[in-house]
Amino acid sequence: MEEKKNIGDHTMKNMTLENIAEACHGTYMGKESQKKEVIKGAVTDSRQVEEGFLFIPVKGARVDGHDFIPTAIEKGAAAVLSEIPQEDCPMPCIFVESTLQALKDIAKFYRKQLDIPIIGITGSVGKTSTKEMVASVLSEKYHVLKTAGNHNNEIGLPLTLLRIRREHEVAVVEMGISDFGEMHRLAEMAKPDICVITNIGICHLEKLKTREGILQAKSEIFDFLKPHAHIVLNGEDDKLSALTEVKGIRPLFYGFQGPKETQAAEGTGEMAEGGVPRRRQHPDIYASDIQNHGLKGTDVNIHTPQGMIKAHIPIPGRHNIFNAMAAAGAALSLGMGLGEIQLGIEKAKSIGGRANLIESGGVLVIDDCYNANPVSMRASLDVLSNGLARTVAVLGDMGELGENEGRLHYEVGAYVAEKQIDTLFCAGPLSREMARGACDTNDWCEVFHFDTKEEMLGNLLKYLQEGDTVLVKASHFMDYPKVVEAVIREFEARETD
Repeated sequence: MEEKKNIGDHTMKNMTLENIAEACHGTYMGKESQKKEVIKGAVTDSRQVEEGFLFIPVKGARVDGHDFIPTAIEKGAAAVLSEIPQEDCPMPCIFVESTLQALKDIAKFYRKQLDIPIIGITGSVGKTSTKEMVASVLSEKYHVLKTAGNHNNEIGLPLTLLRIRREHEVAVVEMGISDFGEMHRLAEMAKPDICVITNIGICHLEKLKTREGILQAKSEIFDFLKPHAHIVLNGEDDKLSALTEVKGIRPLFYGFQGPKETQAAEGTGEMAEGGVPRRRQHPDIYASDIQNHGLKGTDVNIHTPQGMIKAHIPIPGRHNIFNAMAAAGAALSLGMGLGEIQLGIEKAKSIGGRANLIESGGVLVIDDCYNANPVSMRASLDVLSNGLARTVAVLGDMGELGENEGRLHYEVGAYVAEKQIDTLFCAGPLSREMARGACDTNDWCEVFHFDTKEEMLGNLLKYLQEGDTVLVKASHFMDYPKVVEAVIREFEARETD
């Protein structure tokens, strides 16, 4: 296996204060002798300022970053941006009309200085877990920078680009949206060389309205494609499988069905939404011989145009097979070998809030509470159904589902019962329909609904016992990490009694 380069160069290319001011159409205010100074980094949080950094204060709903300019200067910032004239500022200041727009303009300029491939990952569900899998695989050959957490919006993406240094050989960036035009702006900054789309699901319907609207918005990732770019798509998704060509580029498809199975499915006249015949691509990358080891992961054979990869995926869940195939597609596009891809898949790890398994005091918690939509709920319930002894789903409201939110919550509740989960605890006004869906589907699944998370939590802690496997999942606004923390504290306390 080829060894990764150990460049060790942490500098930023061409990021002088003079170039930055020109890139963001700002007015430089400071000593002429400092114009040629190169910044060492750029942040919007004053707590992250290091000596030589550029501080970019952004106005938020509750906090105005301009209030922390003195703090940034005290911590050694090389310069600051500002929408407010900074009189007697001891450091260079670049005056701009909008610091948020300046952040994006600076990131766009910096991207032009970089000669490394960037992989852009989007989709309705699975962006973060796919990003982690892709980064794990690529790290077997390259020095990789990846999006931290899920910093994937019009602030998070430019900050991620500004973290790239000369030492990095490839970057894996997550790109998330909720409205039309957002992806266009993200793509203009990132200009991805490889585009990965995980699926077209049913989230952000308040603004995008339909799956067709979601596809249209996500497809803006292609707006700045280079002629020799690569596209990796989920061939099992009926919307994505119809994209047979994009700007003269043939996508690389991945899925569970091999060529023969695909032909058989087409012959059945299988229908998609609205009675239209489903168009399926023959996957270039497909999985076979799947052996599910429950919460210990999955063994799978991944077939690629270059040969077969026999791998163990250490993270549970069928959706992680999709993630591994997507990662294989991205890696093959960069010329990686099958052995390197296998090692990267087998080293993959989950991250906090994303199907992270936590054992504490005899209880196993599946911490998947960062966010939720109907598709990711089902995927997480599939994982929970592999739990030993008693399985408990602790779910909450899902946001941004539009006019069908009640029905979608009901269907998730029904799925809880269909997967034979032993107990459902749920909280929130929308989750009342979730509870009703579970009760209507069968009468042996214990179902508890509460108006608030706090009311639910007190009852949940009394109910749980050693040996339980507990899934915790809801949309971000429900603040379910506190549920995970409370369950862990409770069982740690029981263990010491």
